[in-house]
Amino acid sequence: MHAPTSQRPAARKSRNAFWLKQLHMWHWMSSAVSLIGLLLFAITGFTLNHAADIEAAPVVTEAAATMPPTMLTALKAAVPAAEKAPLPTAVAAWVEERFPVKASAEAEWSADEVYLPAPRPGGDAWVAIDLATGKATSEVTSRGWISYLNDLHKGRNSGGAWSLFIDVFAFACLVFAVTGLFLLQLHSAKRRSTWPLVGLGLAIPAAIATIFIH
Repeated sequence: MHAPTSQRPAARKSRNAFWLKQLHMWHWMSSAVSLIGLLLFAITGFTLNHAADIEAAPVVTEAAATMPPTMLTALKAAVPAAEKAPLPTAVAAWVEERFPVKASAEAEWSADEVYLPAPRPGGDAWVAIDLATGKATSEVTSRGWISYLNDLHKGRNSGGAWSLFIDVFAFACLVFAVTGLFLLQLHSAKRRSTWPLVGLGLAIPAAIATIFIH
């Protein structure tokens, strides 16, 4: 037995209403999750595109401290066979107490010095420890907030937590775009300019890439 013909439009309408509700829900949820990230990446996309026109005056801060003799002895005893290895836990804690750096990265070990690079978004930093005297010197360079935000855009020296955020943000943007595409499909019958505008959004960058980028 087949359902009466009169019931088929009602079933189709109910099904469309269900999917429309679901798409709207996922669309607004993904937009809420990605809103701040979209603003950040849109603004930094502009600043990166005009990086040569935006001047930045780096600020360099230097500092120095002398390691206690007992800790220096422990540091010498911990010299690894490899050229690169993390600092001992106690030494890393001492470095972080005295200098505004994270001491979790691998240090570069030589016969007379331990050099710890500590790059960061929007700047750079390093700490060098003289194995003969225990003197530690540090230099921290800051290139300003625009450089900081630009590096967050690129994920440069921003750590695992920020990398995870970028993955979650990218997935939310994907959901936002795909649900938006289906919503366009559902509303396109009443909005005739929908697909010409979508096609224009594809044609413009494709034409620029084909004609002007070599």
